[in-house]
Amino acid sequence: MLTEEAADVLKAYGTPAFDDAVKQFIEQFGSLKITYDRLRETHRISLRLPDGATVYLSPGEHNALQVAVIEEFGPRFAPGAAVLYVGDTAKKHVIFDSDQLAGLGVPITEHDKLPDVVLYDPQKQWLFMIEAVTSHGPVSPKRHREIESFLGSCSAERVYVTAFLSIGDFRKYAADIAWETEAWIAANPDHMIHFNGPKFLGPYKPQRTG
Repeated sequence: MLTEEAADVLKAYGTPAFDDAVKQFIEQFGSLKITYDRLRETHRISLRLPDGATVYLSPGEHNALQVAVIEEFGPRFAPGAAVLYVGDTAKKHVIFDSDQLAGLGVPITEHDKLPDVVLYDPQKQWLFMIEAVTSHGPVSPKRHREIESFLGSCSAERVYVTAFLSIGDFRKYAADIAWETEAWIAANPDHMIHFNGPKFLGPYKPQRTG
């Protein structure tokens, strides 16, 4: 709803009094940009990194999913892994460890081709290439080939993961997920879905209870 004060400024548009009206409005209420920036800051999403540091991402479900990947997926399936890259819908990227990526043979000049989150497990020498489906979709066969093509000089083995917020989101994209990759659903963080054929085929031992 337009306030009376703002309406007075608009009425003055095109008249000699307009500049003074704008100046008076800003002095009284502040710049709208500053107001919106402050509002956006209060809704930022905090991300706690494995080393205990905290960074802040812009609001939205995409970044909320990325936080879940690092805070929930990481400790379960990549314990001890370093966070080398995290994109941000507003800031392009909020974490970009160019030195370590370069040391692994990842072309840092092509970071736009990186997935949303990149983790590195130095013990296993695994590079987790994690795509949050809320940005550009899953790790599809085309996306898998694209990433592999520019990682030709990378010394680490790659683990490709598509992250979803819910099982419903997973169902929407299941047919587009590449074989030899993984799917992880934030709503069921203890489990992964393997699109890997016989590699993980085998009986499960029943869980002991009591």
